[in-house]
Amino acid sequence: MPTTTLQIPTEDGQADAFAAFPDDGGRHPGVLMYGDAFGIRPALREIARELAGHGYYVLVPNFFHRHGPTPVVDLPAHIGEDARPALVAQVMPLIRAHTTERVLSDAEAYLAFLTGRPEVSAGPVAVTGYCIGGLLALRTAAAHPGRVAAVAGFHGPVGADGPDRQRLLSTLTAEVYLGHAESDLTPEDLGELDRALDAAGVGYTSEIYPGTVHGFTMSDTDAFDPAALQLHWDRLLPLLGRTLATG
Repeated sequence: MPTTTLQIPTEDGQADAFAAFPDDGGRHPGVLMYGDAFGIRPALREIARELAGHGYYVLVPNFFHRHGPTPVVDLPAHIGEDARPALVAQVMPLIRAHTTERVLSDAEAYLAFLTGRPEVSAGPVAVTGYCIGGLLALRTAAAHPGRVAAVAGFHGPVGADGPDRQRLLSTLTAEVYLGHAESDLTPEDLGELDRALDAAGVGYTSEIYPGTVHGFTMSDTDAFDPAALQLHWDRLLPLLGRTLATG
């Protein structure tokens, strides 16, 4: 599986990125993948490679590029619960500095770069995200309704937009998939979110993964749940298959 590191031009300098794509010399649908707040690392690269193996060009940008290249924060090989609080304390200022304006400016640059790659086929792309990346994925899809056919978020902060959530959702045209950790969302919260999605008039699936905690897709954390990661693939791959052109 070919992989490469790239530099994406943005309004605020170069954003380093990781890409994975099929080894057949052809053109394939593009997927913009936002990682979690811990950034590009082996566990995230493995998810990108797995997705690329199903026939997609996967671009994973360092969305904290204004603070330096990957790794922006030094990480242990395994992010255990003992290390997590200190690491979260380091990344929270980066999250707060990543304003909506920065998100949207970067999204424009990322999509232009992705769709301009010679390995990427014409037509709309998909956007996926994990943790905070799920919110970035939704914002990207909402800002580019004609360019994004599908958006998926896993264990993301779906309530982070607060009173602006309805305005965000109302501009979506992409098909939406949201897979929530049980520790992140109560059934009541899920019902409220689903009512907001209904009001927005978008096609969506929104569900809680039973018995999971925040971060369940990331194999280098104590939150990792192999069965939940497989369920994530069982939901994500059909979504991409029915929304992205493969010819």
